Amino acid sequence: MTTPALLPLSGRRIPTLSPGASSFPHHRATLRLSEKFILLLILSAFITLCFGAFFFLPDNSKHKRFDLGLEDVLIPHIDSPKEGKHASGQVVIHGQGGHDEHRHREEEESLRDKIRADHERALQEAKEKLRKSREELQAEIQTEKNKVMEDLKKKDAGPKPLPPVPMPKVVGVSDGEPPEPDAKEKRDKIREMMKHAWDSYRQYGWGHNELKPLAKKGHSTNIFGNSQLGATIVDALDTLYIMGLHEEFKDGQEWIEQNLDFGVNAEVSVFEVNIRFIGGLLAAYYLSGQEVFKLKAVQLAEKLLPAFNTPTGIPWAMVNLKSGVGRNWGWASAGSSILAEFGTLHMEFVHLTYLTGNPAYYQKVMHIRKLLAKMDRPNGLYPNYLNPRTGRWGQHHTSVGGLGDSFYEYLLKAWLMSDKTDTEARKTYDDAIEAIERHLIRKSNGGLTFIGEWKNGHLERKMGHLACFAGGMFALGADGSPDDKAGHYLQLGAEIAHTCHESYDRTVLKLGPEAFKFDSGLEAVAVRQNEKYYILRPEVIETYWYMWRFTHDPKYRQWGWEAAQAIDKYCRVSGGFSGVKDVYSSNPTYDDVQQSFFLAETLKYLYLLFSSDDLMPFESWVFNTEAHPLPVLHLGNITLPGSEPAQR
Repeated sequence: MTTPALLPLSGRRIPTLSPGASSFPHHRATLRLSEKFILLLILSAFITLCFGAFFFLPDNSKHKRFDLGLEDVLIPHIDSPKEGKHASGQVVIHGQGGHDEHRHREEEESLRDKIRADHERALQEAKEKLRKSREELQAEIQTEKNKVMEDLKKKDAGPKPLPPVPMPKVVGVSDGEPPEPDAKEKRDKIREMMKHAWDSYRQYGWGHNELKPLAKKGHSTNIFGNSQLGATIVDALDTLYIMGLHEEFKDGQEWIEQNLDFGVNAEVSVFEVNIRFIGGLLAAYYLSGQEVFKLKAVQLAEKLLPAFNTPTGIPWAMVNLKSGVGRNWGWASAGSSILAEFGTLHMEFVHLTYLTGNPAYYQKVMHIRKLLAKMDRPNGLYPNYLNPRTGRWGQHHTSVGGLGDSFYEYLLKAWLMSDKTDTEARKTYDDAIEAIERHLIRKSNGGLTFIGEWKNGHLERKMGHLACFAGGMFALGADGSPDDKAGHYLQLGAEIAHTCHESYDRTVLKLGPEAFKFDSGLEAVAVRQNEKYYILRPEVIETYWYMWRFTHDPKYRQWGWEAAQAIDKYCRVSGGFSGVKDVYSSNPTYDDVQQSFFLAETLKYLYLLFSSDDLMPFESWVFNTEAHPLPVLHLGNITLPGSEPAQR
């Protein structure tokens, strides 16, 4: 999901040819241009050789003066008996002026002969070219062109075939029709909303990263660089598949096969591209079995690896896909990397090592974990900023919302995805949650449990929409908690879900603001104008779904349906779905962006909320922070390349 300084702010969170345009000019024009070019090339070579002969052929009189200079100036300095080192047995040049002059003349003659030979060869080639007919020249040009094209094809051939690995058992990837007619009707409505969002993008923004549904054209942000990478297509694929929209899925697959190119000169967010593209492509591969998705995921992953070339191994926030040059966001604390970005790679990178046999991916993320384990943590909390050059924390700001959130989520999910064998990840998660509960979680005067933000030694009583995912995380991590605290964490998840529902319920539109406060008599309400917007975010609905799965309390479906109705009423436009700028206004202004995560997460979680539990069961699937499901790796006695069995 991205960082709060950017839209689409998810704390967990470009130049191409136009369709149909040819990359070559008209054939005959090319040949005429090429002939002229070759003739000019021949003439320029001839002139260059003439000038070279005039200026660079040695002149005897000058050369003799140069020799004299060497003997009179250099030789005395290096061969004087006073400076020589006879005692050490080193050779000393002494009194060999005549011999050197003879040697120089031989070298001079050899140089002249070589230049003459090169000159004559070039002249001969030029004459031969001039004697050739137009047809022969055309044939030569075509041969050269074919050679260039072959070289380009070899260069773009992509990686070697990946080694065969056992496909994890894939269960519960379709149907999931609920037994309740009411739930089925609501689920059908969610599918219709997905179809409207996809069809609008297909019509007005196809191939662009996102859609401007009011302007009815493509849209992109700096997290994707300047390239049209089809982010919405990749992000939406698994939702389409799960909903049974297979024709739409096929359209997306065809676009990816024919157009998705990561060899572009674009600077992208490592975090966003990992969770949306690598996560989305891997999920599409596991759901459909189509190899193209796996191959594209690996091609992209290889482009991200240079981001880890830092003094500490903590990756840069951004990397240029073509050059491999990385850097951090200018606004981040003293050039720091961000916890929720470098800490949200583990799930995807473990699967990359599993599928490719390349240990680099696993080793990169395990290095990050080991480095963090060695560091001091103020009050047991992880600050949001870490400098990749020095390995030191930036400003001491800790959040379970933007900048921090998915780091904690991925600790828990690394354990779940490993079939609960990665006990190191589980222990790190438990310790982090204990510190969060001690220092960040409070109850308001009105009895609402909230998660504040720790800033330089004090608690800010404000909670972001992004932090609302934590209710679902606490519920998901309840089973396996230390000291028999499963019931406690399930209850904590329920309390966070209630607070976040209140943040929706206390608005005019019944949609939640970006952030809400708990002081000055105001609770679960946004105060600042720049915190009153809703950009189709999924976190509250995500928590409703997890709480429904673990409790089957009907209120979670009711709350989810309220949110779905509000989105359909206030965010739906003829060209798709748009965010709104003020959820407290009965006449809201649209932001005119249909975020890719709306299709990847918000609509997927709503659909799953009204599906039966056998669709994407938790025993078999773990969802990444962009709601892309990755299968649990029941590795048994298999050890991932690059891992140590003792760690598992």
